[in-house]
Amino acid sequence: MLTELKPEEWGRIVAIEGGRGIRQKLLLRGLSEGTTVRMISCYQGPVVVEANRSVVALGRGAAQKIRVMGGN
Repeated sequence: MLTELKPEEWGRIVAIEGGRGIRQKLLLRGLSEGTTVRMISCYQGPVVVEANRSVVALGRGAAQKIRVMGGN
């Protein structure tokens, strides 16, 4: 899960759980299957990641729908 990455760890999105609505919202933010992300902050408040040279803040609920592979 995206929320399991620690700050500065990288991962690749392998799946997004949920319906078309959440997938569309994430796609508009540059997050889709195959995207590489770097965790910036995940402790309090929104989950903040870097993806495609952009910083993206997500609510914890949305972040928990994103499955990632990696973590190094």
